[in-house]
Amino acid sequence: METIITYFETIPSLHRSIILVGGITLFWVLEGLLPLFKFSYKKWEHAVPNIFFTITTVIVNFGLAFLLLKTADWVKINDFGIINWLPEMPLWLYALVGVMLLDFAGAYLPHFVEHRVKLLWMVHLVHHTDHHVDTTTANRHHPLESVIRFVFTLFGVFIIGTPIALVFLYQSLSLVATQFTHANIKLPKKIDQLMSYFLVSPDMHKVHHHYVLPYTDSNYGNIFSVWDRLFGTFMVLDREKIIYGVDTFPDEVANGKIGELLKQPFHKYRKPTTTADSVE
Repeated sequence: METIITYFETIPSLHRSIILVGGITLFWVLEGLLPLFKFSYKKWEHAVPNIFFTITTVIVNFGLAFLLLKTADWVKINDFGIINWLPEMPLWLYALVGVMLLDFAGAYLPHFVEHRVKLLWMVHLVHHTDHHVDTTTANRHHPLESVIRFVFTLFGVFIIGTPIALVFLYQSLSLVATQFTHANIKLPKKIDQLMSYFLVSPDMHKVHHHYVLPYTDSNYGNIFSVWDRLFGTFMVLDREKIIYGVDTFPDEVANGKIGELLKQPFHKYRKPTTTADSVE
């Protein structure tokens, strides 16, 4: 464990890029071998806007990374933050607790807030208006959302008190996890269900991408499913019933154009509908 922590303290940018590209490549291939839905779409054409927003996400995070470094250094020097106030624990447990708390502060919490605050929902909307969710959808975030999520992560690093090694470890795990859960892959239902008791599984997250409420407002987790179960936001829907997109922005052509997606946060808020289907 010490070797892993030491590695992530100074992980080269090239290695982080390899994780990003390698993850997309791996799950892209698996989508062809084990597809959940057999989409009738041009896969590369669909990927263009998603890759564009992945690049803008990388640019935002890279440009603001110095703030994470400064904050992580400060909490370490000053022994500040929740994880530093807990009783001494083995390194593996320290890393697990740190990553779990960062997952809550940097992923679950901002995701939950984005669905509850209308202004933020309009920014987050870009992620939900993909009608063919696959591994490239993972980082389909408007640049404004990338900034919002960075702010939550920065706040989390400060309050939790995580050193930079755990921050980079969390970000790497988070990246692969979101590529995995968005991937258009079909796991055996029993395996997916067992996985969902602790980790966010593909089927679990796909429910979140169903086009109408209340399913859209559920399953906010990124790495760990415990947060959804703990705070009552966990929901189940048979994967065969899932329809991707958002009911208030149904134009599939517009939702595939970079220019239209960049303007989506500035549209007037549209009140969503709620499905009459019962929760399973």
